[in-house]
Amino acid sequence: MKIENNWNIIRPIFEEAFKSCLHFSMATTNADGSPHVTPIGALILRDDQTGYFFDEYSKQTRENLSKNPRVCFLAVNASKFFWMKSLLGGKFDSPPAVRLMGTVKELREAKPDEIATWLKHISIARHTKGYEAIWRKMRTVRDVVFDSYEPVNIGMMTSGLWK
Repeated sequence: MKIENNWNIIRPIFEEAFKSCLHFSMATTNADGSPHVTPIGALILRDDQTGYFFDEYSKQTRENLSKNPRVCFLAVNASKFFWMKSLLGGKFDSPPAVRLMGTVKELREAKPDEIATWLKHISIARHTKGYEAIWRKMRTVRDVVFDSYEPVNIGMMTSGLWK
């Protein structure tokens, strides 16, 4: 399955995942080969199978990426309505989750339009103390070039959803 053939399916899964649970899971590899998984809400996907994420806090993730730039993001639509409708009907109308793999580039300063997109992305929380404490001043990003994906298979409920 070519990623470009399903990018129009992958991006909405990430959008719904963020709406329903405000984060994704990002996996990197520790120096000893063990996995390191961290929640990340600051991933923005572009139209061309690339994206960027704000990298401000995770010391271990930064260390891991300096040795191995490969990552895997997991997005799950956690909407209770989506799941209940699917469970009652015995089938998902759209994929509930996907893994997206790629290579991360070097840490860099975010461009003004990237910051603006991020602030719009989290605008629902802009009047909270948490917004001020963790999200308002995000300024460093990493680009990601995605090269593969893996649908999350939930048996018959997900059959036929991917090209």
